[in-house]
Parts: sequence; C-alpha cells; structure tokens
Amino acid sequence: MSAVKTRSAPARPEGAGGGIGSLLSSFGGYAVLVFFSLVFLYPFVIQVANSFKTEPDAAANPLSPIPDPVTMAGFERVFADTGMPLWLGNSLLVTVVITVGRVFLDSLAGYALARLRFRGRKALFTAIVAIIAVPGVVLFIPKFLVLNQLGIYDSYTALILPIIADAAGVFIMKQFFESIPVSVEEAARIDGAGRFRVFWSVVLPMGRPAVITLTIISFQSSWNEFPHTLVAVQDPSLFTLPRGLADLVSGSLGLGSQYPLKLGAAVLATIPVAIIFVIFQRYFIRGANEGADKG
Repeated sequence: MSAVKTRSAPARPEGAGGGIGSLLSSFGGYAVLVFFSLVFLYPFVIQVANSFKTEPDAAANPLSPIPDPVTMAGFERVFADTGMPLWLGNSLLVTVVITVGRVFLDSLAGYALARLRFRGRKALFTAIVAIIAVPGVVLFIPKFLVLNQLGIYDSYTALILPIIADAAGVFIMKQFFESIPVSVEEAARIDGAGRFRVFWSVVLPMGRPAVITLTIISFQSSWNEFPHTLVAVQDPSLFTLPRGLADLVSGSLGLGSQYPLKLGAAVLATIPVAIIFVIFQRYFIRGANEGADKG
C-alpha cells in the first residue's frame, strides 16, 4: 500500500493574531486616556472661554467653549472694579515667605530627625505623622484663639507664622535624608565641618529632588490657602487671592452672575502656580534621575 502524501497547511505567522490584539488593546487604552483627559480639561477650558465672553453671552451660553464675541472686558473689570492688584501683592508676599520658610525649617527638622539621636526622637516623629492625619478644620478654633491671645490676629504675621512649617514637609525631608549615606557626612566632619555646615553644604545639595518637590508643594498650597485666611484676618487690605476670589463669588460686587469677571480673576490666579510648576518640573525630573543614577 503506497503512502498517501498529504499537503500540510501553511504555517501561520507567529504572533500575527497577538499583534492585532495588542494593537486594539493599545488603541482602546489611548481612547480611554484621551476621553478622561478631555473630561478633566473641559472645566478649565470653560473657565478660560467664559473669561473672554461678554456678560450676556456668558449668561446665555455658560458651557460653550467658544466666546462670541471675544472681549477682554472681564479682565479689565478685574483690575478696575476689584482689589486684584492688592490681592496679588499679598499672595505673592505671603507665598514667597512661607515657601522659603518651609523649605528651610522643614529641611532642618527633617535632618535632625534623620541624623541626630536625642531622647524622645521617635515620639516626636510619631506626633508629626499624627498631625498629618488631623483634619485642618479641627484646628480652626484653636488657631483663632492662639492668634487672638498672642495679639497678632488680623496681620501679615497671622497669615504667615502658623503655617510657615508643616508636618508633611518634615516627613518628606526626613525620609529623603535617611537615604543619603552617612559616610558622606563623616568625610566632611573629618575635614573640620560642623553639623550645620555639613547640613548646608553637603546634605542639602544632595537632597535637591526632595527640596524641589517641597518647593512646588509649598508654593502651590500656600498660594491656594483659603481656610487659614478665614481665621487669621478680617481686614480686606490683608486679603490674599483665594480670600478675595471667595469675596467675589459671594456677590460683593452686586447682583448678576458676572461670569467673565469672576472666571477672569480665577484664570489670573492659576497662572503663577502653572508657571512655577512648569519651571521646577524640569529640575525635579533631572534631579530625580541624578538621584537614581547615584543610587
């Protein structure tokens, strides 16, 4: 009996089906990301669009992303009819002082907790971590009472001093300083450097990624700080941007929606934070990569 020759089926290219499936999966993933990105950006687009609208157009079509017609009247009214220049100056002063103070004081406290050995160090760190978990609203009345008793209520000191250091910043700096080898500091001390000189000239420059992270967080939080201003000041001449914007939203300029004015002020308030984030993000990424290479 002769053997029957059968023709084998052509081999299927390896991974062909998997390639199509992978392509569809990637397309679906990107589609979801694009969708949620648009959902996230749409409120900001509406904010910017309404700031360039006329009052009737904003009231009739508040969700339209296209102004018709385009006008700068809202921004002109922000500076002419509100205390925006004063609010900007107050916010800039308070934010710069708080940011510099937090970076310096939080770094000092973090270094002390990471390197110095003293009685009660663990208990102190536990208390700092516990403070992070305390809701800020719980501290409103104690803050007011302390500021009032110290005689600094309704002043720049009241806006700055209670929040010039924060527990989260101390925690961030402590955790980062603990990752720096002790041998680097020992070499500096052998050369005759004191404890503060070692911190300032050796450890702090090595902690650049953490310092930049703390700078971004501190600037953003202090620039947007609103609850603390409610219990710290009452004088309109001391209002910062968040407090002034809240005054606008509450209807201090009279009746009507006044969307172009209010949203124009909100757009101006977001510009400094966006600029700081864009500038420092580059240094943050570079510093993080350097830290990873060294590690």
